Amino acid sequence: MKKQKKSNSSTSKVEKHTNEFLFEKRNYLIMLVGLIVIALGFILMSGGGSDDPTVFNEDIYNFRRIRLAPTLVLIGLTIEIYAIFANPK
Repeated sequence: MKKQKKSNSSTSKVEKHTNEFLFEKRNYLIMLVGLIVIALGFILMSGGGSDDPTVFNEDIYNFRRIRLAPTLVLIGLTIEIYAIFANPK
């Protein structure tokens, strides 16, 4: 019985490891814009509380907190998804 040697070419080759980022600069800039839009949405959503717990403050139901701020957060998330899928070239 003859034993055959199998040459494993993948172990004999030296693997090159290059330090490449997953995304390009353009993608990171788009992600930064998305994060700023999300942060702006959360900032607009904050506030409206009352100092006295027995007094109800109607300011929590204004347009800025109910419509505008959540819309900005969703737009920011959409920008983030676009930044992930955008072709950097």
